[in-house]
Amino acid sequence: MNTEKIIETAEEKLIHTYNRYQIVLDKGDGVKLYDTNGKEYLDFGAGIAVFALGYNNKEYNDALKAQIDKLIHTSNYFYNEPAVQAAEAITKASGMDRVFFTNSGTESIEGAIKLAKKVAYLKTGNTDHEIIAMNHSFHGRSMGALAVTGNKHYQEAFGPMIPGIKFAEYNDLDSVKALVNDKTCAILFETVQGEGGIYPAKKEFIEGVRKLCDEKGILLILDEIQCGMGRTGSMFAFQQYGVKPDILTVAKALGCGVPVGAFLATEEVAKALVPGDHGTTYGGNPLACAAAVKVFELFEKQHVLENVKTVSTYLEEQLDKIVADYEIATDRRGMGLMQGLELTINPKDVIAAALDNGLILFSAGTNVIRFVPPLVITKSDVDEMIIKLRKSLDSVQ
Repeated sequence: MNTEKIIETAEEKLIHTYNRYQIVLDKGDGVKLYDTNGKEYLDFGAGIAVFALGYNNKEYNDALKAQIDKLIHTSNYFYNEPAVQAAEAITKASGMDRVFFTNSGTESIEGAIKLAKKVAYLKTGNTDHEIIAMNHSFHGRSMGALAVTGNKHYQEAFGPMIPGIKFAEYNDLDSVKALVNDKTCAILFETVQGEGGIYPAKKEFIEGVRKLCDEKGILLILDEIQCGMGRTGSMFAFQQYGVKPDILTVAKALGCGVPVGAFLATEEVAKALVPGDHGTTYGGNPLACAAAVKVFELFEKQHVLENVKTVSTYLEEQLDKIVADYEIATDRRGMGLMQGLELTINPKDVIAAALDNGLILFSAGTNVIRFVPPLVITKSDVDEMIIKLRKSLDSVQ
């Protein structure tokens, strides 16, 4: 099918839950994507922070091809070696003790919620426990994940939500303390808020919540689905704060394109789940876990974390110059290669102009351009992006 026919058929046959750009992506190489008309795009979206290693990485591709020729799926009634290897890699990288592999970030949140509730149930025998989440957060669109997402727009058509969810203000410790009571079993938030506008947790906030949880016997759940897997310059963002969660959720770059997520827990917390409490047909299958194993190997081999630290500093400097040079750009914030540029206007026109100029960007919230490129970008890629971004900003002023 040609480009027009692909788009026409998609509009006829797919449930319309996305307003897609009128582009059909065909292939990728490095940090560039190409559409079916052959146009080249510099990718600073990475499939929403997924393709950390860039496109067409030969070692990654070969690992998947080799696993396809061996075994793709078995079910969790059997062991498989890639799942064990992936479990070793992710627990070592995170400092957590046990892991449950899922298919997506939202499934990881669902599992984390269930685990927290099971721990509380074993303590009290009651099922009326509460979870404190944050306003302007985003954790997914399944019913449990939606219930802890602090945006009523996403929830309004799908109520009632699961009960017992309260919302505090992100980076406001007093607002969290005001909601804590004897029923509180967990406090959940993103270490760096993504969809809410790229807001990193303040050190005093995350430390204060950890201390509060320790004092009250409450579980701390950190969502690193977007900000984890090296994006902030450490394998997980919480590692830069000197705190450790009781439960951690991961996805996106864990598989670098192959659908795989995970929730992890400390030994004491993890033992609450027993056979029959939770399950998945596809989660932890050999193909997905072979991808995750190779991702961890390539992160080390290609010194990805070191590259993030170097290039992110340069990216911050260049975005700060944008703020200084453009009245409609009011702030730059973020951690590592998860950056946000706040505008006085809706960013949709800038993002559309960028696409015309061969640059892929995404928004976050209502007025922020989000920069979440592959973690293997170079300073020259940043320079190319800035040229295209300036051209795009000029076109909307």
